[in-house]
Parts: sequence; C-alpha cells; structure tokens
Amino acid sequence: MPPLNRQQVLGWLAASISTALAGFWASWGAIENFHEGWYLTSFWRNVALMFGQYLMPMLLFVLIGAASVRWHKSGAASHLAGALLAAWFFGFDHSAPLLFIVTPLLLLALLYWFGQPEPRQWAQRLVVGLPVLIALGCMVEPVWRISGRVNDGNFGARLVEGNGVKLIWAPAGPGWPLNQEHAHETEMMNWAEAKERCLYLNAEGTALATEPQNIWRLPTVDEAVRSAARHGQNAGGIWDAQQTKAKYRIRPDKETPLWNPHSMVIYWWTATEIDAQRAWMIVYHGEVFPRQKRLAPAYFTFRCVKSPAS
Repeated sequence: MPPLNRQQVLGWLAASISTALAGFWASWGAIENFHEGWYLTSFWRNVALMFGQYLMPMLLFVLIGAASVRWHKSGAASHLAGALLAAWFFGFDHSAPLLFIVTPLLLLALLYWFGQPEPRQWAQRLVVGLPVLIALGCMVEPVWRISGRVNDGNFGARLVEGNGVKLIWAPAGPGWPLNQEHAHETEMMNWAEAKERCLYLNAEGTALATEPQNIWRLPTVDEAVRSAARHGQNAGGIWDAQQTKAKYRIRPDKETPLWNPHSMVIYWWTATEIDAQRAWMIVYHGEVFPRQKRLAPAYFTFRCVKSPAS
C-alpha cells in the first residue's frame, strides 16, 4: 500500500474528528433520550422526540461528515457556515460553545478544504457506521429497563413504608405537579416555592388553603433515599451524610408508587439544605446532587409528604 500523501492525511484526520464528534453526540443522545426523554404515552411520539431532539446533533454530524468525505470543499464550506451560525446563536461571550462547538467546526472546515480521505467509501463507512453502532450500544440497557417499568396508574396519595421510613406521599395535584406532555400543565417552582406549597396543602393533598396548614412538607434527603423503590420493592437505599452519597441494594427507577413514568419530571427537591443557596435534589434513579435553590426547570419539581398520624 503506497504511503498517504498530505491531502489524504488531512482528509483522514478530518474524517476521524467527524466520527469522534458524531460518536460523542451519539452516546449523549442515546443516554439522555432514555434518561430525561421517552416519557410520552405514544410510542411514535417518543421516537419522534428521540430523533428530533436527542439524536439530532449526531445525525447532523453524520450527514455533514459523510457529505464532506464525498465533496470535501463543499463540506468545508458547510462546516464554516455551521461555525458562524453557532457563534451567532450562542454569542461570542460564551466560552463553552466557542470551545466545544465553534472551534471544532472551524478546524474541520480547514481540514476538509485541504484534505480528502481515500478510499472515500471506507471513510464514509467510518463516519456513518461507528456513531450508529455507539448509539445502538448505549440504548441496550435503558431499552431493557424502561420496557420493564412498573406503572399501576394510581397517582393518588400513597402510603410508602419500608427501610425505616413510613410516609404518605401527596396525590397528583398542587402537592405533586406531574408536568406531563402539555406546556400549560407545567408548574415550575424553585426550592422555596415548593417548600411553601407543601405548607399550604390541605389534609387530603388536593387543594391549597388560604393559611398554612403545616400538615405536608418536603421529604428529607434521607427519607427520599430510603423510600426509593424498583418493581414494587424497596431499593434498600442509605444516605451517607459524611460522604454525601446515596447507596442502594438495587438501582431505583422511574416507577409507581413514587414516580409517574409518563411525566417529564426526573428530579425532586428535598427539604435538606446544604447552605443558603443550595439544597439536595434526588433523581428517579436514586442519585443525589446539590442544586441552586433558585432553579426551576419544568423537569425539576417536588412531591410533598406527611406522616400517617397527621
């Protein structure tokens, strides 16, 4: 096999970078699709969301990479246009997009302009095939897990007992915003607002009173960890306050009686504060993270609790 010339070296370098970028977005998109996505009741709407949002960056890099291998100067112009569009969209005062999006696109524009991989069919197989295989590989575990999720359809008040904790969790409503498929149903609340909402919740958890009732509250991080479950069984969670880490016998999941699998919500506030600005939040799969109390995205809400005696 004859040695590669400069144009071929630059071309294969460009194809390799295109593959690496597409592979990164393939893994990110496949994992995030089944982490925060795939909550809609319609299978085909979930598929549309997957390709239209989570896998879209991978698809763009795959398509533009494959086209650049075939028509290298047109591909270089496309990468340059993409870099300028990204710089305009994110602004020049944001360092992360400039570093991780604009700079790679500019580099690829230069490499494809001066280089072209040969044989081109093998370069196209690399740019297209490897990211697709990465995406499929990252989907194996979440597809298996989500297909076995438990959903009994009961989103009323639930008594959850086990692992040293016995609490009633609020029904769907003001004490448990489900934040489902439609934007007008979404309630976005920061930590202080969620804490106050629980205080005003009536005894049944179905409406808000005009005065504080002091019946419901946010669960502590220890209670949330100990109550986590999977397939109807307590997950055996323990909150290690010294290491600030949750440990489980089995990994929890987004299932009833605690979670609604068809809600976009994947994070809950807990009552446990870290400092004046931060509090602990828990993910449906049991992990616990510090978050700024002022945050209020639609997928980040709460569920009030009360003791059975109250």
